[in-house]
Amino acid sequence: MSVRTIAFNKPYGVLPCFTDPEGRPTLADYVTIPGVYAAGRLDLDSEGLMLLTSDGALAHRITDPQHKLPKVYLAQVERIPDERAITQLCQGVVLGGKRTKPAEVRLLAEDPSLPERPVPIRFRKQVPTAWLEITIHEGMNRQVRRMTAAVGHPTLRLVRIAIGSVRLGDLKPGEWRDLQETDIQSLGNCHRSS
Repeated sequence: MSVRTIAFNKPYGVLPCFTDPEGRPTLADYVTIPGVYAAGRLDLDSEGLMLLTSDGALAHRITDPQHKLPKVYLAQVERIPDERAITQLCQGVVLGGKRTKPAEVRLLAEDPSLPERPVPIRFRKQVPTAWLEITIHEGMNRQVRRMTAAVGHPTLRLVRIAIGSVRLGDLKPGEWRDLQETDIQSLGNCHRSS
């Protein structure tokens, strides 16, 4: 059987696995390729890029924090973060007694062009929202949401748009595409820092 590696745009409200005893939507509702498994997670309430592969070694390289594969997210947060909040996110925040590694964070001047979410975000007229692009190099549980909450800007919507050099591109929610050999090689050649 040939090795398959795909990029999948996980919709909001879909579990990042193939089975659920409670019968909630899973990857199996969208991906029918036998033998591929998720390389990493993306929470039920988050959307965007997931990589699925039948290559166990590649899956390990994608998920192993030693490889420091950058993951890029668009986060819609409550209120407009000031310089101080952005600097805190960039330098790392303490979550559960452990400081996150430095992140790259920028405040977007305009809202990104994203498909509507089936369940709209909690909207409050008195509370403006802003979009941040956040690049992290580790994968603590619910890290981006916990980071933005720690600096006083809870995340309302979270969309992963890149893992390493692989970008979500124009995949619509629920769609997937096979990765090109160059993408797969770039994932396999993630740099280790000494």
